Amino acid sequence: MPSTTRRNRRGDIPPPRTGGSEAEVLRGFLDYLRTSIAAKVDGAPEPQVRAAAVLSGTNLLGLLNHLTCVERAIFLGENVADWQATFQVVPVDSVDDVVARYRDAVERANHVLDGCTDLGAPVPRPRPDRPAPSVRWALTHMIEETGRHAGHADILRKLIDGSTGR
Repeated sequence: MPSTTRRNRRGDIPPPRTGGSEAEVLRGFLDYLRTSIAAKVDGAPEPQVRAAAVLSGTNLLGLLNHLTCVERAIFLGENVADWQATFQVVPVDSVDDVVARYRDAVERANHVLDGCTDLGAPVPRPRPDRPAPSVRWALTHMIEETGRHAGHADILRKLIDGSTGR
């Protein structure tokens, strides 16, 4: 198992201080987790970043690719035909490519959320024929989904090079 050096150990950052409204709290925690998961993948070495480190076949790059697809599905209304396939990346995708796509999806999702003033209203979708969850549900689900996979990513990154923290 790799040793952890001061150089590759990231400091743990406490949960965010957010505004007092429900929307500010939910968005603050989601952005905190989004930053955390991107940091766990950013700079991870090849080929370990795409290698399965656990029996399920989960790999670090695949987790971030999956979260990119979830962000796009929940907030942008994109259709995902095969959720299991979202955990895989094509060989030509670099770490930088996958991290950039994730950050782009987050930016686009935040743009949608910036226009949402009622947490009980449905997430606006480009296709009105598809039902959408409430903004509150979407934010809560993304916090749960991102938090769960950030925990997985933390373990995988530690197995790769000993790097930990947010």
